Amino acid sequence: MPKEAKPKGEKKETKKKDPNAPKRALSAYMFFSKDAREEVKQENPEAGFGDIGKLIGAKWSAMSEEDKAPYVEQAEADKERYAEAKAKYDEENGVEAAPKKEKKKAAPKKSKKKAASEDEASAEEKAADDDEE
Repeated sequence: MPKEAKPKGEKKETKKKDPNAPKRALSAYMFFSKDAREEVKQENPEAGFGDIGKLIGAKWSAMSEEDKAPYVEQAEADKERYAEAKAKYDEENGVEAAPKKEKKKAAPKKSKKKAASEDEASAEEKAADDDEE
């Protein structure tokens, strides 16, 4: 089905962010990335932006949970900071919390084992009907 053509000059209405709204919380990886970026740049001066990101990602993946712990703690603290700032912002601006969307439950899938047992059950029923005759 083709899209309807919009008249020229008509722009889609966009929702603008409030510049006073609190910034979202950073993840543990982002805190690590901030710390590691300069070091990775110095080790690989010829690397481009994307290459530096890949190198940082590889370093993060290679780290143990113990090495990641300080960054996880920073992320948790930032998450709490954001929750408090967001609540305060919403209260000051009369914003109601958006209702949480209900997740749709997927239809249960029939397993092959179950299907096989159903076939066996129907075969047994047919055999029982034949025996009664």
